[in-house]
Order: sequence, then structure tokens, then C-alpha cells
Amino acid sequence: MSLDQPLPPLSQEGTGFATAWPIRAGDIDPYLRLRFDATARYLQDVAWEEMHSGEFQRTDPAWIVRRTVVDVVRPVHWPGRVELRRWCSAMSTRWTNMRVRITSDSGGLIETEGFWININEFTNMPTRISDDMLASLSRTTNEHRLRWRPWLIDPTPPESDTDMPFPVRATDIDQYNHVNNAMYWQAVEQYLVDYPKLVAGPHRAVIEYIAPVLARQHVTVRSRYEPGDRTGHPVLRLWFVVGGVTTTTVRIGPLPG
Repeated sequence: MSLDQPLPPLSQEGTGFATAWPIRAGDIDPYLRLRFDATARYLQDVAWEEMHSGEFQRTDPAWIVRRTVVDVVRPVHWPGRVELRRWCSAMSTRWTNMRVRITSDSGGLIETEGFWININEFTNMPTRISDDMLASLSRTTNEHRLRWRPWLIDPTPPESDTDMPFPVRATDIDQYNHVNNAMYWQAVEQYLVDYPKLVAGPHRAVIEYIAPVLARQHVTVRSRYEPGDRTGHPVLRLWFVVGGVTTTTVRIGPLPG
């Protein structure tokens, strides 16, 4: 699996964890499109629901996200309901790729995949997934040798007049004292106001979290927009920088394949 490949399909329809809820008015932009930050919160919420549907909240309670891929095949619009189906598409003993398919009753389709790392609650270091959860994850995948490989490797550009401050608010901080991963997508939405063509057709957005951002840190977002990259399609790249160190990278471009 790479940046230019489609996400793996569900091996057997009807498997995985499923839930549904209404699209809320606070989840949409002025054109009634489900925003990226709302989509990211949905991915957290369905993970939470699945974790608390069994015993895994006791055996494997703490996870962090290293990468999220969001493929918007057909935008989800308000009003309506969404159904979310979540399953494992690849795994190792300490981390897993979790796919989530979001469909709406009006025909919207968003395919996502997140690289989730199981961590020790006390050391915040990667730890082995419990045997029961490994058995559960393996029901939907035969890939048991998942390894981390970054997709977004473009170097961070130098400072410029287009750099945008990204103030960290108290409400952005999660239980680990980090900026919650969904909050970064609010900056993405801010840039999309100026580049509406990026989301006018099917598109892929990828975010990779390199290092956590803590409360009270000063974040700057650097951007580069290419009207036509090597594929001839427009691409937007973002880098979140704290004290000269890049903590998060984003790429938005056309949907592969």
C-alpha cells in the first residue's frame, strides 16, 4: 500500500464493526459538505464505540494515530445519516491499519484508513496488542507483517510570507496533553477555502503525525500549492512546524486510480 494506490477493500462484505448516527449541523461547511475535521472525529467515535462494545477497553485501552488517509469518493452532505463500518486491513503485534467506510443515505461515500498504534498507558510507548484483540483483528485480514513507512517525505520548505499561525486552544488538547488529531484538519479546512477545486471532484487527503504538539506550544503552518504536479493534477501540501521542527504533514490531491 502506498500514496498512489487505492485502499484495500473489505475482504468479506458484512464483516467488521458497524454503527450509524445523524450528521450534525456543526459537522458541515457552508455548502453542507461534511468537513475533514468532522470526519476525523467520526473515526475516533467509531473506534471508541467498537472498543467499548466488548472487553478491549480493559485489555487494550490506549491508542494513538500515526497516519490517516481520507478518500472522498462522493462527498457526504447534510442533512442525513451516515453508516460507518470499521475493520482491520493489516496488522502486526503492536499496530494495525484500520479501515472505516462512511456511507450516507444520500449516496455519499468516504473510504478511510488509519495507522493505529497500541500504547502503554503509563509509558506512552508502543506495546503488544492482547491475544484476544489480535485474534479479533485477524478476522478481516491475512496481512500480519504490517510495518510503518512514511508516505509524505517532501522536505519542509523555508519560512515565507504565506506561513499561517495555528493557535492551540484549551479545547484542542486531549487526554495525553497533545493536540487532538482531529484538530489539525481545521487548519486544512482553512486552506481549502482558497482552493475549492481540490475538493470539487474525488480526492485523497493524507495526514501523518510525526511528533505530538503540546498545550501552549506555538504552531505555524507552511503551505505549497501546485496547480499541476508531476501527474498534472493540483496538490496542496501543508507542514505544521513548532520551533523549527515539523510535527505533522498533510497532502491533498486527486483520488488515485
